[in-house]
Amino acid sequence: MPQTILITGATSGFGESTAQRFASEGWRVIITGRRKERLAVLQRELEGLYGSIDAHDKVHALHFDVRDASAVEQAIGGLPEAWQRIDVLVNNAGLAAGLDPIQTGDTGDWERMIDTNVKGLLYVSRAIIPGMIARGKGHIINIGSTAGKEVYPKGNVYCASKHAVDALSKGMRQDLLPHGIKVTQICPGLAETEFSLVRFGGDEAKAKAPYAGIEPLRGADIANLVHFAATLPAHVCINDLVVTPTAQASSMLVHRAG
Repeated sequence: MPQTILITGATSGFGESTAQRFASEGWRVIITGRRKERLAVLQRELEGLYGSIDAHDKVHALHFDVRDASAVEQAIGGLPEAWQRIDVLVNNAGLAAGLDPIQTGDTGDWERMIDTNVKGLLYVSRAIIPGMIARGKGHIINIGSTAGKEVYPKGNVYCASKHAVDALSKGMRQDLLPHGIKVTQICPGLAETEFSLVRFGGDEAKAKAPYAGIEPLRGADIANLVHFAATLPAHVCINDLVVTPTAQASSMLVHRAG
């Protein structure tokens, strides 16, 4: 029976690319997200990748916001029996909001980042881990960031939230070690997705500026790494993986053409 993967934040960026990659490899894919219309469009697209009459049995969509603990519990707890065995969880849902010094930061932005990047990851993991423990196997892949490894000016709360993901990934790996569950963190650097567009409130000019003069990472690059980590032999676990564009050495050191 094909394995099942659940991906949070699947309607754009890394999540969407990961869903496409795993569907193209014949996995059963559970996609989740806040945007119901986008979920429906993605579900139809993914079903088309299977090219078989039973494609509707290969993709399952869950509409909820990871920030809502009750909604997470209800959605995952209410999965049909055929979809309850989740082999791989990809905690991808996350965002950056604003780029302000700490003294003028928007507390609403702070709450949004902490609730999504930290608490949302916890809520979803808590709902899925018991099933993995019962089966004595499973794999959790947390999408972190180079911002979880170092702090940059005006990154304050976003960096703090991703440092929390780094710590939680290590803690999960330790706590779940006796249960045969793998935990992997993948930490991308500069990647051109909707990330900057969200951070800058839809301002396209500001959103493109971080990628000027370089070839950034793309969603497909991270999807390939998720697939690689998830398909290694049972005795091999990548614990932590940091990936940047060739032109980026750190958050503050980027070589731009021209």
